[in-house]
Amino acid sequence: MRKLLRVLGWGLGTVIVVLAVGWLALQRPDIPWPKLEAKYANAQSRWMDLPGGLHVHYRDQGRRDGPTIVLVHGFSASLHAWEPWVQRLGGDYRIITLDLPGHGLTRAPTTYQISPDANADLVDTVARRLGAGRFVIGGNSMGGGVAWNLALRHPEDVRALVLVDAAGWPRPTRRDGPPPLIFALLGNPVGRALIRNIDTHVLAEKGLKSAYVDPALVTPALVDRYVELSRAPGHRDLILAGRQRTGRAITPATFAQIHVPTLVMHGQADALIPVGDGEAFAKAIPGARLVTYPGVGHVPMEQIPDRSAADLGAFLKSLPPPSAG
Repeated sequence: MRKLLRVLGWGLGTVIVVLAVGWLALQRPDIPWPKLEAKYANAQSRWMDLPGGLHVHYRDQGRRDGPTIVLVHGFSASLHAWEPWVQRLGGDYRIITLDLPGHGLTRAPTTYQISPDANADLVDTVARRLGAGRFVIGGNSMGGGVAWNLALRHPEDVRALVLVDAAGWPRPTRRDGPPPLIFALLGNPVGRALIRNIDTHVLAEKGLKSAYVDPALVTPALVDRYVELSRAPGHRDLILAGRQRTGRAITPATFAQIHVPTLVMHGQADALIPVGDGEAFAKAIPGARLVTYPGVGHVPMEQIPDRSAADLGAFLKSLPPPSAG
Protein backbone atom coordinates (compact mmCIF):
# COMPACT_ATOMS: atom_id res chain seq x y z
CA MET A 1 0.00 0.00 0.00
CA ARG A 2 2.83 2.42 0.90
CA LYS A 3 4.47 1.70 -2.45
CA LEU A 4 1.21 2.40 -4.26
CA LEU A 5 0.73 5.66 -2.37
CA ARG A 6 4.30 6.65 -3.14
CA VAL A 7 3.77 5.97 -6.85
CA LEU A 8 0.51 7.93 -6.81
CA GLY A 9 2.24 10.79 -5.02
CA TRP A 10 5.02 10.91 -7.59
CA GLY A 11 2.45 10.77 -10.38
CA LEU A 12 0.40 13.59 -8.88
CA GLY A 13 3.54 15.65 -8.33
CA THR A 14 4.57 15.14 -11.94
CA VAL A 15 1.13 16.23 -13.18
CA ILE A 16 1.27 19.37 -11.01
CA VAL A 17 4.75 20.24 -12.31
CA VAL A 18 3.67 19.71 -15.93
CA LEU A 19 0.57 21.86 -15.42
CA ALA A 20 2.61 24.57 -13.73
CA VAL A 21 5.20 24.60 -16.52
CA GLY A 22 2.42 24.67 -19.13
CA TRP A 23 0.67 27.52 -17.32
CA LEU A 24 3.88 29.55 -17.14
CA ALA A 25 4.56 28.89 -20.82
CA LEU A 26 1.19 30.41 -21.69
CA GLN A 27 1.73 33.64 -19.75
CA ARG A 28 1.86 36.75 -21.88
CA PRO A 29 2.94 40.26 -20.78
CA ASP A 30 1.49 43.59 -21.90
CA ILE A 31 2.55 44.90 -25.31
CA PRO A 32 3.96 48.47 -25.18
CA TRP A 33 1.87 51.25 -26.70
CA PRO A 34 4.47 52.32 -29.29
CA LYS A 35 4.59 48.80 -30.71
CA LEU A 36 0.79 48.54 -30.91
CA GLU A 37 0.41 51.99 -32.44
CA ALA A 38 3.07 51.27 -35.04
CA LYS A 39 1.11 48.21 -36.15
CA TYR A 40 -2.54 49.18 -35.71
CA ALA A 41 -2.71 52.96 -36.17
CA ASN A 42 -2.70 54.47 -39.66
CA ALA A 43 -2.55 57.85 -41.34
CA GLN A 44 -6.19 58.50 -40.38
CA SER A 45 -5.63 57.81 -36.68
CA ARG A 46 -6.06 60.70 -34.27
CA TRP A 47 -6.14 60.98 -30.47
CA MET A 48 -8.29 63.11 -28.17
CA ASP A 49 -7.51 63.76 -24.51
CA LEU A 50 -10.54 63.81 -22.23
CA PRO A 51 -10.97 64.33 -18.48
CA GLY A 52 -10.10 61.40 -16.25
CA GLY A 53 -6.89 60.51 -18.03
CA LEU A 54 -8.53 59.22 -21.23
CA HIS A 55 -6.49 59.31 -24.46
CA VAL A 56 -9.08 58.30 -27.07
CA HIS A 57 -8.10 56.86 -30.43
CA TYR A 58 -10.48 57.81 -33.24
CA ARG A 59 -10.69 58.23 -37.00
CA ASP A 60 -12.66 60.94 -38.80
CA GLN A 61 -12.95 59.84 -42.42
CA GLY A 62 -15.02 60.18 -45.54
CA ARG A 63 -16.71 63.22 -47.03
CA ARG A 64 -16.04 66.12 -44.70
CA ASP A 65 -19.19 68.04 -45.61
CA GLY A 66 -21.42 64.95 -45.70
CA PRO A 67 -23.95 63.86 -43.08
CA THR A 68 -22.15 62.39 -40.07
CA ILE A 69 -22.26 58.77 -38.91
CA VAL A 70 -20.66 57.77 -35.61
CA LEU A 71 -19.96 54.03 -35.26
CA VAL A 72 -19.17 52.10 -32.07
CA HIS A 73 -17.49 48.67 -32.02
CA GLY A 74 -18.37 45.62 -29.93
CA PHE A 75 -16.77 43.93 -26.93
CA SER A 76 -13.07 43.06 -27.42
CA ALA A 77 -13.18 44.63 -30.90
CA SER A 78 -11.90 48.01 -32.13
CA LEU A 79 -12.68 50.70 -34.69
CA HIS A 80 -11.05 48.48 -37.34
CA ALA A 81 -14.33 46.55 -37.54
CA TRP A 82 -15.94 49.48 -39.36
CA GLU A 83 -13.37 49.94 -42.11
CA PRO A 84 -15.43 47.90 -44.65
CA TRP A 85 -18.30 50.39 -44.25
CA VAL A 86 -15.95 53.37 -44.31
CA GLN A 87 -14.59 52.17 -47.66
CA ARG A 88 -18.08 51.77 -49.12
CA LEU A 89 -19.89 54.77 -47.64
CA GLY A 90 -17.12 57.31 -47.12
CA GLY A 91 -17.70 58.93 -50.50
CA ASP A 92 -21.08 60.25 -49.34
CA TYR A 93 -20.80 60.46 -45.56
CA ARG A 94 -18.50 61.66 -42.83
CA ILE A 95 -17.76 58.62 -40.67
CA ILE A 96 -16.35 58.88 -37.15
CA THR A 97 -15.15 55.71 -35.45
CA LEU A 98 -13.40 55.35 -32.09
CA ASP A 99 -12.00 52.83 -29.63
CA LEU A 100 -13.81 52.58 -26.31
CA PRO A 101 -11.81 52.48 -23.04
CA GLY A 102 -10.24 49.06 -22.57
CA HIS A 103 -10.22 48.50 -26.32
CA GLY A 104 -8.06 49.19 -29.33
CA LEU A 105 -5.58 52.04 -28.99
CA THR A 106 -7.51 54.10 -26.45
CA ARG A 107 -5.63 54.57 -23.19
CA ALA A 108 -7.43 54.73 -19.87
CA PRO A 109 -6.21 54.55 -16.27
CA THR A 110 -6.80 51.22 -14.53
CA THR A 111 -9.05 53.06 -12.07
CA TYR A 112 -11.47 53.99 -14.88
CA GLN A 113 -14.86 52.35 -14.44
CA ILE A 114 -16.48 51.11 -17.62
CA SER A 115 -20.26 51.38 -17.81
CA PRO A 116 -22.89 51.76 -20.53
CA ASP A 117 -23.61 55.31 -19.36
CA ALA A 118 -19.93 56.29 -19.31
CA ASN A 119 -19.42 54.84 -22.80
CA ALA A 120 -22.47 56.66 -24.18
CA ASP A 121 -21.35 59.96 -22.68
CA LEU A 122 -17.80 59.48 -23.99
CA VAL A 123 -19.01 58.84 -27.55
CA ASP A 124 -21.29 61.87 -27.41
CA THR A 125 -18.44 64.03 -26.10
CA VAL A 126 -16.10 62.94 -28.90
CA ALA A 127 -18.79 63.68 -31.51
CA ARG A 128 -19.51 67.11 -30.01
CA ARG A 129 -15.82 68.05 -29.87
CA LEU A 130 -15.45 67.07 -33.52
CA GLY A 131 -18.38 69.29 -34.48
CA ALA A 132 -20.57 66.42 -35.66
CA GLY A 133 -23.83 68.31 -35.13
CA ARG A 134 -26.81 65.96 -35.10
CA PHE A 135 -25.42 62.60 -36.14
CA VAL A 136 -26.47 59.07 -36.97
CA ILE A 137 -25.27 56.80 -34.17
CA GLY A 138 -24.65 53.14 -34.92
CA GLY A 139 -23.15 50.26 -33.01
CA ASN A 140 -22.45 46.55 -33.17
CA SER A 141 -22.94 44.16 -30.25
CA MET A 142 -21.86 45.99 -27.06
CA GLY A 143 -21.49 49.08 -29.25
CA GLY A 144 -25.15 48.71 -30.20
CA GLY A 145 -25.95 48.95 -26.51
CA VAL A 146 -23.86 52.12 -26.34
CA ALA A 147 -25.74 53.49 -29.36
CA TRP A 148 -29.27 53.01 -28.03
CA ASN A 149 -28.18 54.24 -24.60
CA LEU A 150 -26.76 57.39 -26.21
CA ALA A 151 -30.03 57.90 -28.08
CA LEU A 152 -31.84 57.81 -24.73
CA ARG A 153 -29.34 59.98 -22.83
CA HIS A 154 -28.64 62.57 -25.54
CA PRO A 155 -31.65 62.59 -27.90
CA GLU A 156 -30.94 66.17 -28.95
CA ASP A 157 -27.73 65.00 -30.66
CA VAL A 158 -29.13 61.97 -32.48
CA ARG A 159 -30.51 62.12 -36.01
CA ALA A 160 -31.04 58.37 -36.43
CA LEU A 161 -30.09 55.07 -34.78
CA VAL A 162 -28.54 51.94 -36.33
CA LEU A 163 -28.36 48.72 -34.29
CA VAL A 164 -26.18 45.94 -35.71
CA ASP A 165 -26.63 42.69 -33.75
CA ALA A 166 -27.01 44.96 -30.74
CA ALA A 167 -26.61 43.95 -27.12
CA GLY A 168 -28.77 44.99 -24.21
CA TRP A 169 -32.25 43.67 -24.87
CA PRO A 170 -33.57 43.26 -21.30
CA ARG A 171 -35.24 39.91 -21.85
CA PRO A 172 -32.77 37.86 -23.91
CA THR A 173 -34.37 35.46 -26.34
CA ARG A 174 -33.29 31.86 -26.62
CA ARG A 175 -29.85 31.16 -28.08
CA ASP A 176 -29.26 28.05 -30.18
CA GLY A 177 -26.43 26.21 -28.44
CA PRO A 178 -23.90 27.42 -25.86
CA PRO A 179 -21.82 30.58 -26.35
CA PRO A 180 -18.20 30.26 -27.52
CA LEU A 181 -15.87 29.17 -24.70
CA ILE A 182 -14.03 32.47 -24.45
CA PHE A 183 -17.30 34.35 -23.86
CA ALA A 184 -18.40 31.75 -21.32
CA LEU A 185 -15.12 32.28 -19.44
CA LEU A 186 -15.47 36.06 -19.59
CA GLY A 187 -18.96 35.72 -18.16
CA ASN A 188 -17.84 34.73 -14.66
CA PRO A 189 -15.12 35.88 -12.21
CA VAL A 190 -13.32 32.51 -12.07
CA GLY A 191 -13.12 32.29 -15.85
CA ARG A 192 -11.85 35.87 -16.11
CA ALA A 193 -9.13 35.10 -13.58
CA LEU A 194 -8.07 31.98 -15.48
CA ILE A 195 -7.53 33.82 -18.77
CA ARG A 196 -6.09 37.01 -17.25
CA ASN A 197 -2.50 36.46 -18.42
CA ILE A 198 -2.55 33.48 -20.77
CA ASP A 199 -2.10 33.32 -24.53
CA THR A 200 -5.68 33.44 -25.83
CA HIS A 201 -4.97 32.84 -29.53
CA VAL A 202 -6.74 29.47 -29.60
CA LEU A 203 -9.75 30.69 -27.63
CA ALA A 204 -9.96 33.89 -29.68
CA GLU A 205 -9.82 32.01 -32.97
CA LYS A 206 -12.68 29.73 -31.94
CA GLY A 207 -14.75 32.66 -30.71
CA LEU A 208 -14.13 34.67 -33.87
CA LYS A 209 -15.07 31.75 -36.12
CA SER A 210 -18.34 31.50 -34.25
CA ALA A 211 -18.94 35.25 -34.65
CA TYR A 212 -17.89 35.54 -38.31
CA VAL A 213 -19.49 32.21 -39.37
CA ASP A 214 -17.32 32.12 -42.52
CA PRO A 215 -13.99 30.65 -41.30
CA ALA A 216 -12.16 32.12 -44.30
CA LEU A 217 -12.64 35.57 -42.76
CA VAL A 218 -10.86 34.58 -39.56
CA THR A 219 -7.32 35.08 -40.79
CA PRO A 220 -4.19 34.89 -38.61
CA ALA A 221 -3.93 38.68 -38.92
CA LEU A 222 -7.47 39.13 -37.56
CA VAL A 223 -6.80 36.83 -34.60
CA ASP A 224 -3.50 38.61 -33.92
CA ARG A 225 -5.26 41.97 -33.91
CA TYR A 226 -7.85 40.91 -31.35
CA VAL A 227 -5.30 39.19 -29.11
CA GLU A 228 -2.57 41.81 -29.35
CA LEU A 229 -4.84 44.79 -28.75
CA SER A 230 -6.26 43.02 -25.70
CA ARG A 231 -2.71 43.02 -24.30
CA ALA A 232 -2.37 46.81 -24.40
CA PRO A 233 -1.24 48.15 -21.01
CA GLY A 234 -4.20 48.19 -18.64
CA HIS A 235 -6.75 46.73 -21.05
CA ARG A 236 -7.01 43.35 -19.37
CA ASP A 237 -7.53 44.92 -15.95
CA LEU A 238 -10.29 47.17 -17.29
CA ILE A 239 -12.11 44.47 -19.26
CA LEU A 240 -11.82 41.73 -16.66
CA ALA A 241 -13.08 44.05 -13.93
CA GLY A 242 -16.49 43.88 -15.59
CA ARG A 243 -18.90 46.70 -16.39
CA GLN A 244 -21.25 48.62 -14.16
CA ARG A 245 -24.93 48.67 -15.00
CA THR A 246 -26.83 51.65 -16.32
CA GLY A 247 -28.12 54.14 -13.79
CA ARG A 248 -31.74 53.17 -14.45
CA ALA A 249 -33.81 50.06 -14.96
CA ILE A 250 -34.08 48.95 -18.60
CA THR A 251 -37.30 47.24 -19.66
CA PRO A 252 -38.88 46.62 -23.08
CA ALA A 253 -40.96 49.75 -22.52
CA THR A 254 -37.77 51.81 -22.27
CA PHE A 255 -37.28 51.65 -26.02
CA ALA A 256 -40.60 53.34 -26.73
CA GLN A 257 -38.78 56.52 -25.65
CA ILE A 258 -36.61 56.43 -28.78
CA HIS A 259 -38.23 58.71 -31.36
CA VAL A 260 -35.65 58.86 -34.15
CA PRO A 261 -35.62 56.76 -37.34
CA THR A 262 -34.08 53.41 -36.46
CA LEU A 263 -32.61 50.60 -38.53
CA VAL A 264 -32.09 47.21 -36.87
CA MET A 265 -29.74 44.81 -38.69
CA HIS A 266 -29.15 41.27 -37.44
CA GLY A 267 -27.53 38.08 -38.68
CA GLN A 268 -29.85 35.12 -38.41
CA ALA A 269 -26.92 32.82 -37.59
CA ASP A 270 -25.63 35.00 -34.74
CA ALA A 271 -24.42 32.61 -32.01
CA LEU A 272 -23.73 35.40 -29.52
CA ILE A 273 -26.88 37.54 -29.63
CA PRO A 274 -29.86 35.66 -31.10
CA VAL A 275 -31.83 37.20 -33.92
CA GLY A 276 -34.86 37.25 -31.62
CA ASP A 277 -33.22 40.11 -29.74
CA GLY A 278 -32.97 42.12 -32.93
CA GLU A 279 -36.61 41.39 -33.70
CA ALA A 280 -37.54 42.52 -30.19
CA PHE A 281 -35.64 45.81 -30.57
CA ALA A 282 -37.39 46.48 -33.87
CA LYS A 283 -40.78 45.79 -32.33
CA ALA A 284 -40.16 47.95 -29.26
CA ILE A 285 -38.72 51.05 -30.99
CA PRO A 286 -41.51 53.01 -32.72
CA GLY A 287 -41.28 52.82 -36.51
CA ALA A 288 -38.03 50.84 -36.53
CA ARG A 289 -37.07 48.95 -39.69
CA LEU A 290 -35.69 45.42 -39.42
CA VAL A 291 -33.30 43.69 -41.83
CA THR A 292 -32.14 40.15 -41.09
CA TYR A 293 -29.52 38.16 -42.96
CA PRO A 294 -29.79 34.36 -43.42
CA GLY A 295 -26.51 32.54 -42.81
CA VAL A 296 -24.85 35.65 -41.38
CA GLY A 297 -23.35 35.84 -37.91
CA HIS A 298 -22.53 38.55 -35.40
CA VAL A 299 -20.69 41.06 -37.64
CA PRO A 300 -22.63 41.75 -40.86
CA MET A 301 -20.53 44.83 -41.60
CA GLU A 302 -17.49 42.55 -41.98
CA GLN A 303 -19.04 39.28 -43.16
CA ILE A 304 -21.24 40.82 -45.87
CA PRO A 305 -19.91 44.37 -46.23
CA ASP A 306 -21.38 45.07 -49.67
CA ARG A 307 -24.94 44.07 -48.81
CA SER A 308 -24.98 45.53 -45.29
CA ALA A 309 -23.45 48.82 -46.46
CA ALA A 310 -26.02 49.03 -49.26
CA ASP A 311 -28.85 48.49 -46.76
CA LEU A 312 -27.44 51.17 -44.49
CA GLY A 313 -26.98 53.52 -47.45
CA ALA A 314 -30.61 53.07 -48.50
CA PHE A 315 -31.76 53.80 -44.94
CA LEU A 316 -29.58 56.92 -44.72
CA LYS A 317 -30.89 58.25 -48.01
CA SER A 318 -34.46 57.90 -46.72
CA LEU A 319 -33.77 60.25 -43.78
CA PRO A 320 -34.88 63.86 -43.84
CA PRO A 321 -32.00 66.30 -44.44
CA PRO A 322 -30.01 66.98 -41.22
CA SER A 323 -31.33 70.55 -41.06
CA ALA A 324 -34.90 69.23 -41.20
CA GLY A 325 -34.43 67.07 -38.10
